[in-house]
Amino acid sequence: MTDQKETDDRILVADDDPVSRRVLEGLLKKWGYDVLIANDGLEALRLLQSRDAPRLAVLDWMMPGMEGVQVCQRVRDSTRPFMYLLLLTARSQRDDLVRGLESGADDYLTKPFDAEELRARLHVGKRILELQDNLIAARERLLYQATHDALTGIPNRGVCLDALRRERSRQTRQSGSFSIIMLDIDHFKYVNDTYGHPAGDAVLSEVAQRIKSSIRPYDTLGRYGGEEFLVVLPTADALGAVCVAERIRNAVEEKPISTSAGGITLTVSLGVAVSQAANAPDSEALLYLADAALYRAKVLGRNRVELAAAPQQAEEPAQPVSPAARSTIKAETS
Repeated sequence: MTDQKETDDRILVADDDPVSRRVLEGLLKKWGYDVLIANDGLEALRLLQSRDAPRLAVLDWMMPGMEGVQVCQRVRDSTRPFMYLLLLTARSQRDDLVRGLESGADDYLTKPFDAEELRARLHVGKRILELQDNLIAARERLLYQATHDALTGIPNRGVCLDALRRERSRQTRQSGSFSIIMLDIDHFKYVNDTYGHPAGDAVLSEVAQRIKSSIRPYDTLGRYGGEEFLVVLPTADALGAVCVAERIRNAVEEKPISTSAGGITLTVSLGVAVSQAANAPDSEALLYLADAALYRAKVLGRNRVELAAAPQQAEEPAQPVSPAARSTIKAETS
């Protein structure tokens, strides 16, 4: 987020009268503002639409090129961050006040203005900007909490499933292929039972980071549940997906994970499923295929990558691995 003090202390003054500009500039600098000057409405709009635009502005109503009310309207029509706009004018009729506020101005001050009143109104503007920033920050925190796993910091199950559905929808429109990888930490119950849950948490966090470092920036990694992770690989075919899965497997296995209980050497088992446009399974079926491939990797000894059979090659529809079957596999080698 932009530094609050830097943002709030920058202000635009737009007035075509040089005497008024100098008076305003002198007052604002005396009050500690960093002042930008615009000589007409068009220049004011350009500055307010610039990348580093100030978020406070004092606009004269009558200016060449574009009136202050028109500048307000154009700013409000854009998607830029909220700005506090104060109109200065000699007009004092109620209809003028209504027109100015309806154009998008936040406040209205008639000329000749009282310096202390202007100062007070700008302080109100700064408080409103601060409240706006706090609301945006709170919303972003809530959104992050709703979409990310609290322990590992990576996206949660819902985000991964949304990515999977988007890829399936894209495939329907554009053809092509994509893949998913479902992986599980081998003997994770043993880690918790032997080293304690804090060590288990450290293992989950580090494994998530190693997976993240092994995939492409536009792939989606999420914690699927417990010690399971899901990776969605856009455009990846079987060969590419298996290569990514092997890279993940090697990254986890290659060196011990540091925890408060000491270094822990781990492996993961991975199931890969590929969706080809010619005979693409739906999202749920693709998850079942990856889950079955992961189960097979566990049965065949763990620390390996298994590729699911293509849907047209499967002898029967893919079925989810039951919780009981998963528990049996885990218990056999715990």
